[in-house]
Amino acid sequence: MTVRRKKNGYFERIAGAPEPLTVRLKRWVNFSEADVMGIAWHGRYPEYFEEAWAELGRYCGLSYTDFYEADLRAPIVQFHIDYHQPLMLGEKFTVSASMIWSQGARLNTEYTLIKKDNTIATTGYTVQMFIEGTTNEICITTPELLGKCRRRWEAGEFKCLQ
Repeated sequence: MTVRRKKNGYFERIAGAPEPLTVRLKRWVNFSEADVMGIAWHGRYPEYFEEAWAELGRYCGLSYTDFYEADLRAPIVQFHIDYHQPLMLGEKFTVSASMIWSQGARLNTEYTLIKKDNTIATTGYTVQMFIEGTTNEICITTPELLGKCRRRWEAGEFKCLQ
C-alpha cells in the first residue's frame, strides 16, 4: 500500500502555473463536534474541509450557486485524509483550502488544519470532476465556469488569496 502523506503537497505543481489559491478560516472545535473523550470526531474533518472549500469557491467564482446557474455539478471522485494529531473540544484551529492549478476539467484541492501552536493536525485532498447538470454526462473539456476562473487566476486577480 502506498501512503500519500503530504510533504510538499499532494498534487504535482505544473511549472509556470499560477500559485495555488488559498483561503484560511479560524474556528473552534464545538461541543457537538467532539466525542465523549473530548476529541473532534473523525467524521467532522470533511465538514471542516467543506467550510474552507465553500469560502474559496465564493471568492473565485466557483460557489454552489455558480455551479447551479451554469448547470454544472462537481462531484468528489477522490477524497483523502491524513490525521496527524487530534483536535480537542474547545481548541482553536485554522483550516485552509488550496486550489491547485490543473490543465484538466477537474478541481484539485488540498486542505490543512493547523493547531494554535502551528503544528499540523490534519491534511487531505479532494479531486472533483465536472458533469452536466441536466444530462449527468462527464465534461471532457474544461467547462466555461472553470475557464473563466482560470483566466482570472492567470491574470492575477486572486493575489489576495495566495
